[in-house]
Amino acid sequence: MAEAQKKSSYTPRFKQRYNEKIKAAMKARFGYKNDMAIPRLEKVVVNMGVGEAASNRGKMDGALRDMADITGQKPAITKTKKANASFKIRENMAIGCKVTLRGNRMYEFLDRLVTIALPRVRDFRGINGKSFDGRGNYAMGVKEQIIFPEINYDKIDEMRGMDIIVCTTANTDEEAKELLKLFDFPFRN
Repeated sequence: MAEAQKKSSYTPRFKQRYNEKIKAAMKARFGYKNDMAIPRLEKVVVNMGVGEAASNRGKMDGALRDMADITGQKPAITKTKKANASFKIRENMAIGCKVTLRGNRMYEFLDRLVTIALPRVRDFRGINGKSFDGRGNYAMGVKEQIIFPEINYDKIDEMRGMDIIVCTTANTDEEAKELLKLFDFPFRN
């Protein structure tokens, strides 16, 4: 009973920072009159394409395991919608996996991404500050899954990249970029 109460009272570090500092900073910068108008993080979608799974089904197992280790959540398998003979794929063939993170898991993942994983990238000079979609969502790519500390280098079968999309409730890219800067996203100048 007491252990269940401890888990429910736990608040991730990034969530605390948002509630205590970032809300006030965003309100001061953009002059929001209502607290509900302040942009917040909505979800993070992590996608890993496994094109080799079309010819070798064992590749998908490694990708699913890596994705589950990185995100702490079971990934959903993405399948093809149409057959394409030039890519040697048929309809409903598994070619990737994805995870949608919300709530505490989302904040924990972003904390690990910004503070641990991105600084481990070789020759890291910051992330592109222009990868916004016009509606306040940010997309970035990672070339290797080994930058995450959850991945054991000796147990991976292949280097795989992944797409990370951070969805916010911001209406403009300027608001979203400011929100992510306050979360210490290392944008290039």
